[in-house]
Amino acid sequence: MYLCPKLNCRGLLIYCMNYFKKIIRFAKPYKAYAVGNIIANVFYALFGALSFMALIPMIRVLFDEETEPITEKPVYTNLADAKDFVFDTLAFHIQSYSKDDPSVALLIVIGLVVTLFFLKNISNYAALYFVTFLRNGVLKDLRNALYKKTIQLPLSHYSEKRKGDTIARITSDVLEIQHSFLSILELLVREPLTIIFTIIFMLFLSAKLTLFVFVFIPISGFIISLIGKSLKSKSDLVQKEQGHFLSVLEETLGGLKIIKGFNAESIFMKKFSDSTKRFFDFSNTLLNRQNLASPTSEFLGIAVIAVLLWYGGRMVLLDDSLDGATFIGFMGFAYNILTPAKGISKASYNIKKGNAAAERVLQILETENSIKDSKDAVNKTSFDSNLSIKNLFFKYEDEYVVKNFSAKLPKGQTLALVGQSGSGKSTIANLITRFYDIEKGAITIDGINIKDITQNSLRGLMGLVTQDSILFNDTVEENLKIGKPDATNEELENALKVANAYDFVTNLPKGLQTNIGDSGNKLSGGQKQRLSIARAVLKNPPIMILDEATSALDTESEQLVQEALENMMRNRTSVVIAHRLSTIQSADRIIVMQDGEIVEQGKHADLLSQNGMYKKLVDMQSFQE
Repeated sequence: MYLCPKLNCRGLLIYCMNYFKKIIRFAKPYKAYAVGNIIANVFYALFGALSFMALIPMIRVLFDEETEPITEKPVYTNLADAKDFVFDTLAFHIQSYSKDDPSVALLIVIGLVVTLFFLKNISNYAALYFVTFLRNGVLKDLRNALYKKTIQLPLSHYSEKRKGDTIARITSDVLEIQHSFLSILELLVREPLTIIFTIIFMLFLSAKLTLFVFVFIPISGFIISLIGKSLKSKSDLVQKEQGHFLSVLEETLGGLKIIKGFNAESIFMKKFSDSTKRFFDFSNTLLNRQNLASPTSEFLGIAVIAVLLWYGGRMVLLDDSLDGATFIGFMGFAYNILTPAKGISKASYNIKKGNAAAERVLQILETENSIKDSKDAVNKTSFDSNLSIKNLFFKYEDEYVVKNFSAKLPKGQTLALVGQSGSGKSTIANLITRFYDIEKGAITIDGINIKDITQNSLRGLMGLVTQDSILFNDTVEENLKIGKPDATNEELENALKVANAYDFVTNLPKGLQTNIGDSGNKLSGGQKQRLSIARAVLKNPPIMILDEATSALDTESEQLVQEALENMMRNRTSVVIAHRLSTIQSADRIIVMQDGEIVEQGKHADLLSQNGMYKKLVDMQSFQE
């Protein structure tokens, strides 16, 4: 028989609360359900114990142990007579209703037992009803908090993390916490109360026999506690490996074209199967150790009951200090401890498993966001004069990728950044949008440092078109409305016309309501890019950032997209990162970058006349074309 590892529920609670005290705050909105669950569990434990107590008079009626009729209502005199008083009072009422007819007495007692078991099960349903809302509410709010944190963390966070591991934490780890959370409720309320009420009634029936039983409990508890010591570490290995094979799966789906094109199926199959093999081994070790808890606790419980049968049987047969019906009822109570004891045993292992899951989930929730709004950050809703970059330095790791970069972009003009791959062009765009924070220098809009502008309002001033057209598995309309959720049909059509996308969208099977598939893969590259431009046009921001928006297109698509870009940039302030130099000849200022530094700047004609880096880049592209 097992009550708790090392017979210390408080110690187990302190252990599990290392992480769960941080998770428990998600239960606060559902505290009414928690109170309802506790009240229902109190009644469950009480009626469960009373139902076994009611078996004793039934056994006495069956075996006719009431030798003398009780004609007067018993009177309670002192504590030592409490047991006799209860049973004599019960016998008095049964005899008064049954008129000394044993069959009627039996029906009365059976009715009492059935009623108590019915009330016990109603209480059980009520407890489960309340805890369902509680645990599912915690599950919902925890996942929402994780998702919110996931989209709040800066891009730099995910450059070092596997996406599959994040997915595993939001899915399987949260489920593990949910089950562990339920186990804590059982551990704290239901099962201990059942055991407490049962022990009270056992002491009521025979204090001597109850004390004898509890001599053997520490031995059982010690043996069970040895089984679960390494459960947390084993569980942590299982959850980490699950995150790993989900990452392999996510990368496989994202790169399926390359995998097939290079006949690399066997390479990725080996990666995945190696991971699932490790998951198989870790899971087997964990579950076999966990599964050992229940049969071990039950066997030890039965062993205690066997000793109890021997000792209690002697009390009935040899010294007549206990009657047979009371002894059988006592045995029922002793066995009644087994189920909650096994429940506590199982709950304690679930908590240890859940601790590993909670640790992984809290790593996300407690990750410090390196990009934050300052306390006095302002909401800037307009762009009035200029965007200025002064003495900018930035590095992703050890070496600076942008060095001493300065530029000024007046309202309504276009600034183009050109240079070879790795020269720092896209980094400038990431810093202007504050996807990364500046280390040295400053970027200002209308003289206000972007660190003093709320991120939401800063990005509200900007539209972004990237080299990779990032679209979502939804309709054309919903993809466009990311730029402006309340856009009218007329605004949608105008944005599509500016982006040269109106004709192909109207020819789609369902027009604006056509689903474009995962990442927009039902569309061509040029069509996807024009939808991305339409999305930015619909937002209608004062500042537009174009990050190599035409570099991955064929010549015909490039012409359509370039015309769309020119339409979009008209009367707008634009930062254009260009791979194909023919697209930025009309820019007001062109900055040529090499190794993160400015090597040339000016207008197209001026730069050609300098016969420097820009002239070489133009000549190289002209030769390639």
